[in-house]
Amino acid sequence: MTIDYQTSNAEGPIDFINTYDLEEMAKEVIPKGGYGYISSGAGDIFTYRENEKAFEHQLIIPHVLKDVELPTTEVTFMDEKLRAPIIMAPIAAHGLANMQGEEATARGVANYGSIFSISSYASRTIEQIRQAAGPEACQWFQLYMSKDDGINIDILSQAKASGAKAIILTADATVGGNRETDKRNGFTFPLPMPIVQAYQSGVGQTMDAVYGSSKQKLSPKDVAFIAKNSSLPVFVKGIQSEEDVERALDAGANGIWVSNHGGRQLDGGPATFDSLQYVAKAVDKRVPIVFDSGVRRGQHVFKAIASGADLVAIGRPAIYGLALGGATGVQQVFEFFQRELEMVMQLAGTQTISDITQTKLRRNYYM
Repeated sequence: MTIDYQTSNAEGPIDFINTYDLEEMAKEVIPKGGYGYISSGAGDIFTYRENEKAFEHQLIIPHVLKDVELPTTEVTFMDEKLRAPIIMAPIAAHGLANMQGEEATARGVANYGSIFSISSYASRTIEQIRQAAGPEACQWFQLYMSKDDGINIDILSQAKASGAKAIILTADATVGGNRETDKRNGFTFPLPMPIVQAYQSGVGQTMDAVYGSSKQKLSPKDVAFIAKNSSLPVFVKGIQSEEDVERALDAGANGIWVSNHGGRQLDGGPATFDSLQYVAKAVDKRVPIVFDSGVRRGQHVFKAIASGADLVAIGRPAIYGLALGGATGVQQVFEFFQRELEMVMQLAGTQTISDITQTKLRRNYYM
C-alpha cells in the first residue's frame, strides 16, 4: 500500500532568530497531517504546554567578577567527545518533514558533532542512516519492543552491527496517547517503517495501530533481555518518578532518560523539568541522566544541566530545521542551542559544563 505524500526536499541555510520561528516556518512546508503529528501533544495538550512553562519555575542567577571568558560547551560522554551536551532525541518518521528523512538528520547531527538517536519507527533503514552519517558518527538506537522476541533480537543485532553505542528502551509508550490532532486530521502514516517492517509496515496505519503492534506489557525483565542480546548500555526512557528510577536500576539500566515523550502520552502529567529534580536526587549520580521535552532555548539546556542532567536531547526544533534546510538546517539548530548556551554561561559566570553542574538555581516564587 502506498500513499501520495509530498513534502520538502530542502537543503541549505535557514534564516531564523529562534526555534519558535522555525515552528511557524515549518508549518508552511510540512503537509497538514505530518505537521499535526510532529507538533501536537496529547488530549488538552496541558502537559505539552507545561513542558515549556516549567523552565520558568527556576531562575538562573547572574554572576559577575568570575573571571570567565569564552565559555566552552565541550564534554566527553561515554568516551565520545561532543561539542555540547546536546544530542538528538529519537523521533519517528523524519520523512514526514523532509524527503531525505533520517539520512539528512543524521548527517546534520554528525556534521555538528553530537549523538544521533535512531527510532525503531524511522523512515529509513539502520544501514542507510549509518551510511549517511559516516562510520565515525556516534549513534544510539531506540527500541520499541515487538511482541516477538525473535524480531527484537534481529533488530538489536542490526543496531549493534551498524555500530550503535547504546540502546534506548522507550518505556512510556506501551499504548498511544490521546492524539486528538491526528484524529481530526485523519492522519495515518504515509511512509513505510523499514526497521520494524517484519511486524508492521506503518503505511496507512494510525498511531494507535502502530503501538498496538508493539509490546504493551513491559517489565524489568525487558531491560535484562536487551542488555543480554545487545551487550550495549541500556538507557530507560520515560522515567519521571523516584520509584521508577529504582525499578530501572535494579533491572540493570546503565542510564536514566527523563522524558514525558514531549507531552504526547499522558496528558495531565508533570512537566519533565519539574520531574528532573526528583529523578536526579534518586539517581544520586549512580548512572548518567539524559533529559528531554520542551527544550527550546539555551537557557533550558543550562537549567536542565544545573538540575542534574548530563545530556539534553532536542526533538521538534531539529525536525523543523530538517523540514526547512535538510542536514544544514539540522546543524544550524544545534549551533543555535550552543550559541545561546555559551551566552548564558558567560552571564551566569560558568566557564565549563562542569561549572554549570555546581550552579544553584533560584526558585521563582512569583510563579
